[in-house]
Amino acid sequence: MPKRRSDAAGPRVALFATCINDVMFPNTPKAVVTLLERLGCTVEFPLEQTCCGQLFTNTGYYDAAVPNVRNYVKAFESYDYIVGPSGSCVGAVRHQHPMLAEHAGDQGLVKASQEVALRTYDLTEFLVDVLELTDVGAYFPHRVTYHPTCHSVRVAKVGDRPYQLLSKVKGLDLVPLPDAEQCCGFGGTFSLKNPDVSVAMGTDKARNVRSTGAEYLVTGDNACLMHIGGLLHRERAGIKPIHLAEILAQTEEVAR
Repeated sequence: MPKRRSDAAGPRVALFATCINDVMFPNTPKAVVTLLERLGCTVEFPLEQTCCGQLFTNTGYYDAAVPNVRNYVKAFESYDYIVGPSGSCVGAVRHQHPMLAEHAGDQGLVKASQEVALRTYDLTEFLVDVLELTDVGAYFPHRVTYHPTCHSVRVAKVGDRPYQLLSKVKGLDLVPLPDAEQCCGFGGTFSLKNPDVSVAMGTDKARNVRSTGAEYLVTGDNACLMHIGGLLHRERAGIKPIHLAEILAQTEEVAR
């Protein structure tokens, strides 16, 4: 059984679903809720949440992104823990939101965005650092390989936490991915502005994934998973994309 925190009630957690998951990959935030509730958390979904504004910011539309910062603060300021299944969006909240507030010249928003950012966690950070868990009672009897997405590694800085969690999943065979930290080429608007380069980078990544003989490709960001998964699908590789949260939510009881 996984180790549990000593406080009986468990932490109250706000789910930061992210817009791409809400619109395109709803099974991922659902898996986060299933997982955290199984571990004793009380999970709430603030209905006021919208996009974190990362695409505006990355494209240089700072003024357009500031309302997203204000909305994020309003939606999540009452929570001690905010958990999102995306290193990319969590990284944007931590690093871009305070910068956007400074751009707006609103010192109240700067302070509020910094405070809320400090309470915003990638799912893997929350599990390992806050709940102090690596074994979450998951069961996934398949051969998988893990792609550490650029923003999770370089911006959110989740480190080896995903590997710690995957290594404790019962039945799972984790296969190293060659050139794992090489970018897949998605990069948000980069893939729209530089499609040929993006596809070439994604093709390299897909080739490395195929070389592992894995049944599943797992990441912590569905945008990158969509990009690589699309290339694998076109190549009829037979490798299924899956978000890390969906693996961690699986148990032997569910599998039966």
